[in-house]
Amino acid sequence: MNRYWSKVVHGLTPYVPGEQPKLPNLVKLNTNENPYGPSRRVLDALRAEVGDTLRLYPDPGSDKLRAAIAARHGLTADQVFVGNGSDEVLAHVFLALLKHDAPVLFPDITYSFYPVYCGLYGIEFTPVPLGAAFEIKVDDYLRPNGGIIFPNPNAPTGRLLPVSEIERLLQANPASVVVIDEAYVAFGGESCVPLVKKYPQLLVTHTLSKSHALAGLRVGYATGHPQLIEALNRVKDSFNSYPLDRFAQAGAAAAMEDEAYFAGICQKVAATRTTLVAALQGLGFEVLPSAANFIFARFPGRDGADIAAKLRERSIIVRHFRHPQRVSPYLRITVGTDEQCAGLVDALREIV
Repeated sequence: MNRYWSKVVHGLTPYVPGEQPKLPNLVKLNTNENPYGPSRRVLDALRAEVGDTLRLYPDPGSDKLRAAIAARHGLTADQVFVGNGSDEVLAHVFLALLKHDAPVLFPDITYSFYPVYCGLYGIEFTPVPLGAAFEIKVDDYLRPNGGIIFPNPNAPTGRLLPVSEIERLLQANPASVVVIDEAYVAFGGESCVPLVKKYPQLLVTHTLSKSHALAGLRVGYATGHPQLIEALNRVKDSFNSYPLDRFAQAGAAAAMEDEAYFAGICQKVAATRTTLVAALQGLGFEVLPSAANFIFARFPGRDGADIAAKLRERSIIVRHFRHPQRVSPYLRITVGTDEQCAGLVDALREIV
């Protein structure tokens, strides 16, 4: 029946999300979800939305939420764009800001949705190889381009690029948009959002899925110059003018306002990450420096897929990437609770 497909569908290689297994009693460390639930203020806000008003459309501009995000970052609402998770925000970014004659630049090992968006929208791109230690090297991006995008910390490596290096990139690249995807920055990095006031070509994206423990609510946002935000709104309003429902808007606004809870759970994850890294290194694992809520680790001489399979036999799920070959020995392991990570270490001690 694929004779009915459009030409673009035949050429797509879709993104493959992390497994969401239905099996009970699994230790799920494969999709970078926060091990702690959302704040009580979020749950109260969600309950308050249950009522007769669900028959009405939500606010198409998500004004209350954008105001909460703007207040959190010291910006104005016209510097904020919101969408269904950062994936939808990024999809609009590629179409609105990165589709030009010159190729988009992003790392060869990075969030694998980027080349998918390029395929969907017919955008040329050039992968830029990471360094020998899986680091992003700014000098490699100082060339003509149709835009630059990368996560900071990068995924799946977890490595962080200092803000000073990102500012050096911005200073050398005034003619095209630079997108910094900060999905994981709250777990150990410094945000670039303050730089949007200084550099009109900078767009910074965030998600509430990880740091705010709201993966099930699907809320992401971007901050940048009002003209960049206007471009995103033009695409959004040509695609879906009511992207966030009433629950998402109310819950996300409450999450943005509960700064103490947000900071607390991120600090707990970071502390567990430190303990986990030390334990794995004690077993002989090589672990890349991580500022995210996950680590990227390998055991020299052992196949990453084999270790992942043996963990699965013990009801522990981690993420393994077969391609590119350079990352195939590695496992990307989400930082869970202290108890989950201790169980992981015990299992790996048996395996290796």
